[in-house]
Amino acid sequence: MANPFSLHDKTILVTGASSGIGKSVAVECSKIGAQLIITARNQLRLNETFNLLQGENNQQFIADLVSDTDLEKLADSLPQVDGIVHVAGIVKPKPFRFLDRTELEEIMDINFLGPVLLTNLLIRKGRINKQASIVFVSSVSGTMCSFTGGSSYSASKGALNGMLKGMALDLAPKMIRVNSVIPGMIDTGIFNDSAISDESLIEDRKRYPLGRYGKPEEVAYATIYLLSDASAWVTGSNLLIDGGFTLI
Repeated sequence: MANPFSLHDKTILVTGASSGIGKSVAVECSKIGAQLIITARNQLRLNETFNLLQGENNQQFIADLVSDTDLEKLADSLPQVDGIVHVAGIVKPKPFRFLDRTELEEIMDINFLGPVLLTNLLIRKGRINKQASIVFVSSVSGTMCSFTGGSSYSASKGALNGMLKGMALDLAPKMIRVNSVIPGMIDTGIFNDSAISDESLIEDRKRYPLGRYGKPEEVAYATIYLLSDASAWVTGSNLLIDGGFTLI
């Protein structure tokens, strides 16, 4: 039986694949037939993801997307790809009044410039096949709302949103689609060792109409839709996954 959501015979690149959403995206894509190319900065954690991948001929590359040298090396090393999922990113909350140029540049370099410049290189080097799909993992922050101390993070995600709209138009003649998923809070365990108490997290979850944070695999499933032929007529769109958070 034909399955329009299958990724069989598609080669998918996932950045930021060593943990959290990136790890889940890579694993779930492999389960549904994709050949994976995964990249991140941490070799040990990237190996953990690689060992969970199903199928054969998967590849992994260590690269820092902030480094122009690493970007060039990665772009030259990659085979042809049918899809890209950009997950690499950081969150460093700080009130706007205390921000400085160095901190702004760091978050923009990692969350915005790195994935955009890598995609630009892959386009110019002819590494992205026609009818490919590019997916940015963005956020409700910067596209629909923000949070206290989140101005720099929101700016980076808002920039991605603007960029993908233009990219979608520019790449449409090549039948290359560009979209994003915009999640609310996803339970990746990042608060396990933080100063935030369990009681505070319980109260925060109550802000979500569906009563919980999202799961990494739920973002992965949405990403699979955008990578697959099931979304062949979808480009320049933002797929909201927030448990109803932005409804209230």
